[in-house]
Amino acid sequence: MLHIVHHADYVARRPASGSFVFDKYQLVMEAIRDHAPRHIAYEPTPMERHWIEAVHDPDYVAQVLTATVPRTIERRIGFPVSAAIASRVCYTSGGTWLAARLALQHGYAANSAGGSHHALADTGAGYCVFNDLAITANRLLAQGDARKILIVDLDVHQGDGTAVLLAGREDIFTLSIHSERNFPTRKARSSRDIALPDGIEDDAYLAILDEALHEILPGFEPDLLLYQAGVDPHVDDRLGRLALTDAGLERRERMVIRRARGRGIAVASALGGGYGHDHRAVALRHARSMIAMADEASR
Repeated sequence: MLHIVHHADYVARRPASGSFVFDKYQLVMEAIRDHAPRHIAYEPTPMERHWIEAVHDPDYVAQVLTATVPRTIERRIGFPVSAAIASRVCYTSGGTWLAARLALQHGYAANSAGGSHHALADTGAGYCVFNDLAITANRLLAQGDARKILIVDLDVHQGDGTAVLLAGREDIFTLSIHSERNFPTRKARSSRDIALPDGIEDDAYLAILDEALHEILPGFEPDLLLYQAGVDPHVDDRLGRLALTDAGLERRERMVIRRARGRGIAVASALGGGYGHDHRAVALRHARSMIAMADEASR
């Protein structure tokens, strides 16, 4: 059974400028309905403002919520922040938090959006407005829902915003495995960073991931793993520089679930990146990612 969080507001109207494709999130749910008949969909509520402000600068939060983000910041984000976008990012942050709560109950759950790992305290960047991973981790720990959280970021781009926002915390460990030569040009410092060369393929990638999980999980002992499950390491991704196949991505997802669940660690995934001219193909990659994780978690 796939427990998946989704809201209609994840699909905001495409802004007048910018290249980000919001209809992907509706296509993901269509693919889930077609390929995972045994799923339960949950609707999130918006993340409360005070939890967003616990991670982001209140002045920046006010700019987003009133759709008055300066043009300089909108350029860093990659699209203008309208009222619809402001609503959307509150729902996606609430969605990642709800997925985490469901994961603690069921072992695995997914948010059909989120993974906005480039957003910093006072600015968005790289298609990210609020950092749902950092907001969720901070709230779960503050409310006593988790004792330690491991954030595993396997997007092709480094999780720089997550690294900066959560730096120095002993109750959160951030792992980012990403393309060395991809965005952002100036990397942050995660708890553990692994930068990969261009064109790395399935077996080499999975060996690196397996070694990292074997090293981190026993030493840190988290009770929740937040997983940024970007599919942009795929060989056909428009913005990636790596060379994973469909089979490689499925092996990756099953490995993350198997290593975590083998230690009794709940896993909540957020969608992360995936880019291409064929939007349905990208959406199907995301759907297959979540389906594989739910299947592995049920074993």
